[in-house]
Amino acid sequence: MRAYVGVGSNLGDRWGHLALAASMLRRGPRVALLRASRVYDTAPIGPPQPRYLNAVLELDTELPARALHAVLQLAENAAGRRRSPQRWTARTLDLDLLLYGDEVILDRQLRVPHPELSVRRFVLAPLAELCPERVIPGLARSVAELLSRAPPDDVVAVGLYPL
Repeated sequence: MRAYVGVGSNLGDRWGHLALAASMLRRGPRVALLRASRVYDTAPIGPPQPRYLNAVLELDTELPARALHAVLQLAENAAGRRRSPQRWTARTLDLDLLLYGDEVILDRQLRVPHPELSVRRFVLAPLAELCPERVIPGLARSVAELLSRAPPDDVVAVGLYPL
């Protein structure tokens, strides 16, 4: 199954946390890291906090979506992620399952496609590098089309993903 994962970090060694995410996914069972977008420096959403580094990873996996989500949470924990009940807080590593094939998953633990994917330029810009013509399940619009309609935002490419 083809899956796309949003990667973000705005605390500590941001580049190191991105590299850790790629390393852990490559070592994970039944997961192959195929490609990575460039890394973008982006303004945070929510309360005042440091700027983010964001990117998207393309995976091929035999894991069911919920099992892949668990692998992503393990990688976040390995990077020292502390969960907060408050939304949009700073974090060492944030891994979001953006797309999982053409599936739509809506439950308490997991929502795919990611519910705010269609309006977040910091997700759409790197995702468009990997699959611009891909139609988002449930939205009937391509990544490129959503990016062209996304609100303007402070999103600047700053380098290659640290694989």
